[in-house]
Amino acid sequence: MLPVLGQEIGAAEPVVDDPSGNGDPSDLDRTVLRVGGMDCASCAATVEKSVARIPGVRRATVNFAVGRLDAEHGFEVGAERIEKAVEAAGYTVERSGQAEQGSFWKTSRTLSVVASAALFVLGLTLGVTGAPDVLRVGVYMSAILAGGLPIFRSALVGIRSLHLDMNVLMSLAVIGGVAIGEWAESASVVVLFAVGNALQVYAVDRTRGAVQALARLAPDEVVIKSGDIEERISVERVVVGDVMVMKPGERVALDGQVIEGRTTVDESPVTGESVPVEKSVGEEVYSGSLNGAGGLLVRVTKAAADSTLQRITRMVEEAQATKAPVEVLVDRFSRVYTPIVVGVAGILAVVPPLLGGDFGEWFYRALALLIIACPCALVISTPVTVVSGIGAASRLGILIKGGAALEGAGRLKALALDKTGTLTEGRPVVSSIAVLTRSEDEAMKIAAALERRSEHPLAYAILSAADSLELPQVSGFNSVAGRGAEGRIDGGKFLIGSPRFFEERDVSLAGASDALGQVEEAGGTPVILGDETRAIAVFGLADKIRDDAPAAIQSLKNSGIEEIVMFTGDAEAPARRVATELGISYRAGLLPEQKVEAVRDLVRRYGEVGMVGDGVNDAPALATATVGFAMGAAGSDVALETADVALMKDDLSKLAGSVALSRSAEKIIRQNVIVSLAIKGVLVLLAPFGLVALWLAVLADMGTSIAVTANGLRLFGRHKNPVAKQ
Repeated sequence: MLPVLGQEIGAAEPVVDDPSGNGDPSDLDRTVLRVGGMDCASCAATVEKSVARIPGVRRATVNFAVGRLDAEHGFEVGAERIEKAVEAAGYTVERSGQAEQGSFWKTSRTLSVVASAALFVLGLTLGVTGAPDVLRVGVYMSAILAGGLPIFRSALVGIRSLHLDMNVLMSLAVIGGVAIGEWAESASVVVLFAVGNALQVYAVDRTRGAVQALARLAPDEVVIKSGDIEERISVERVVVGDVMVMKPGERVALDGQVIEGRTTVDESPVTGESVPVEKSVGEEVYSGSLNGAGGLLVRVTKAAADSTLQRITRMVEEAQATKAPVEVLVDRFSRVYTPIVVGVAGILAVVPPLLGGDFGEWFYRALALLIIACPCALVISTPVTVVSGIGAASRLGILIKGGAALEGAGRLKALALDKTGTLTEGRPVVSSIAVLTRSEDEAMKIAAALERRSEHPLAYAILSAADSLELPQVSGFNSVAGRGAEGRIDGGKFLIGSPRFFEERDVSLAGASDALGQVEEAGGTPVILGDETRAIAVFGLADKIRDDAPAAIQSLKNSGIEEIVMFTGDAEAPARRVATELGISYRAGLLPEQKVEAVRDLVRRYGEVGMVGDGVNDAPALATATVGFAMGAAGSDVALETADVALMKDDLSKLAGSVALSRSAEKIIRQNVIVSLAIKGVLVLLAPFGLVALWLAVLADMGTSIAVTANGLRLFGRHKNPVAKQ
């Protein structure tokens, strides 16, 4: 687990697991650092190797897209030694709050790039005006040094760690160009590479900053009330059970339960819900939410490290750091591709001259091929999109647990949804009234008066339907568990309950048979109102379909889901009613283990299958599906930990949104990989024939890297309404 975001990063924490399987996990520490200055994914590999060479380091993993180093090591190593290794590799260790201290455009790296570009333009101008060669060469040399020193320093580290990263290959190309007198080309290589790296880092930093900004929403201090005394203290000092004072317009610092006051709260950082939610005594508030116009007293229910906002932020970062299946495949390809192309470049520089070819010409072609050898654009094409997609989803209140889940959700062919509480409200409502004798208002008043003293769930449905009516008084009330209730109203005896209740009281239902048949045919539950001799009315009660369900189902169908199935433990009739109204198929009468088998059947038929449930009762089925979606996971530890995708708000549009966004991400990943492979393939074929200049090779490589990065970042622009932009 990551350290609490906001504390000084770089601290070591105990490792509770040893993935390598070597040694005792209790003998290991874990250090998590943010690494700055990495230009591409190959730089991340250089940092990995530099840290891994430290004696006592068991494992070092760097994710370029999120700028995070995760190292497991012995207690004797220490975080300071790892930091020194990162800095010796030519990169920086970023501490908490560092990102806010200065503008990207004022950093030393950016200023060196600007200086290099300006000197290069000056060199071109001198060449056009016929200035002396010594002056022109001096300016080009200055441009190379101004923009290339960070590149050369990183190249030396790469060579020491036996890693052919882009810095090594580019440095070799620049040195080779200078050796054969191509000063202008060598300077152009440095400038184009430095500018491309700067733009790429700037773009990727946007994705990193978006998630880190989420963690900073929660205040560092909070006002705690003890008796009549109020004291402002650090959130780390607050313990569960303390009472915090929330003033109007303040951010909620910690998760808690309202014990006094009433207000509206903007929960969009947690749930993605843009409309403020009313909060009163007994309701939960989440850290990072924005209090409205009312004051509150809130009893803290979770410590700072365990708050909902902290857990979401940690999980988003950890999810962004996990590799998607396509990314793993690309990494394997690049490990084979790079040495092969470097080997071909070496052969190109040596063999043709030995056979009589011009050394300068073939050496130049080899240098161009050397630049093409680093698959930066290809390697970065997937992780940037994954980071962008997961970050955009988190803004919507959708927590996607890693690249595999993002890809999986984007390839779904079938989707199974639990019925109760997912597609329906989970509580019955009066769906029909068939009056046999009295008026509808009279029947409703009598029924509601009897049910007013009942605790049966069906009673609340009838009471809600009669909310605006004035109810008569009931005397001699008697409730029969599981059957119904009876009582006297205005001197007459009335009964309300199931058909079996009336049969037990020997009350004829002859006149109600048609009404009962209609209710059962519609998949509802019949509730009968009668007196001592006959039925007066038949109420049809049904679990109401959620208002957002039809639109969500249609959006899912529009996104390309071939089969949508409703799973339920209910009987055939109510299941058929809901499924028919929504236009989907269904499986009724399923026990939990039968839901698992039903999911397996869908997997056999469609391959990629999603399951939507509450993350607790449906846990086995969620785990069996390709991607498990947990509805309404805000504040639920089980749902957050077990689901592949956690929808923080109980909102079906979030489900459609997560699938649509994942489909967009999967499409962008495919586009990036195809474009990267196509451009690299063309350049590799053209370079041996002298058709690729050094500057063109750099421009194509860095241009492609920037293009795939920008393409991946487009997902951030879709975060407001991904369903509408399928």
